[in-house]
Amino acid sequence: MLVGRIVVVNNNLPRPAPVRYNDATAEETLSGISDRNRRAAKGSSPRTRASHAIGLDALTGHAGYAVRRFQLWIFQDFVKTLAEVDIRPTQYSVMTVIGANPGSTQMAVAKRLGIERARLVHLLNSLERRKLVKRAASATDRRSHALHLTAHGEGQLARFKRLAAEHERHVEGKIGKENRKRLLQILSCFT
Repeated sequence: MLVGRIVVVNNNLPRPAPVRYNDATAEETLSGISDRNRRAAKGSSPRTRASHAIGLDALTGHAGYAVRRFQLWIFQDFVKTLAEVDIRPTQYSVMTVIGANPGSTQMAVAKRLGIERARLVHLLNSLERRKLVKRAASATDRRSHALHLTAHGEGQLARFKRLAAEHERHVEGKIGKENRKRLLQILSCFT
């Protein structure tokens, strides 16, 4: 799982249609969009063929567009892979950081992950209801809470990490081992 800043999406905005990916290798992906679109259109539904017929113009050269489409695929695969444990990427990130830094304040976790404090409060409430995380009064500041995983949360996080490793294997299968490694190096300046 990529650990770093989490992009919080405004849930009131319309969501794009689910992205359909064929099983092109990284080399095919790099060799040209038009070839991939032609191959994807063969034997696909009329709706899929129509979506591939719409050109992207300058978007194909925009890093932000490509990263966002990849992020959608990443999140969809993560949610699918971890569906049996009903954990979302942001919840996983919060639990991972708390597990690695027991006693951290809500403010420190929110800042490290780039999550708005109000959003983190809602996330922590849901994790507390599931008995995965507990808040305790801070020993150094009465105004803040120290965050800890419960014993149940520690066991569950180990399970979540195993499933997240499976998700990372899916990513590697999609873009290749070396490309995944290079991607993590490129994105490390944002974590």
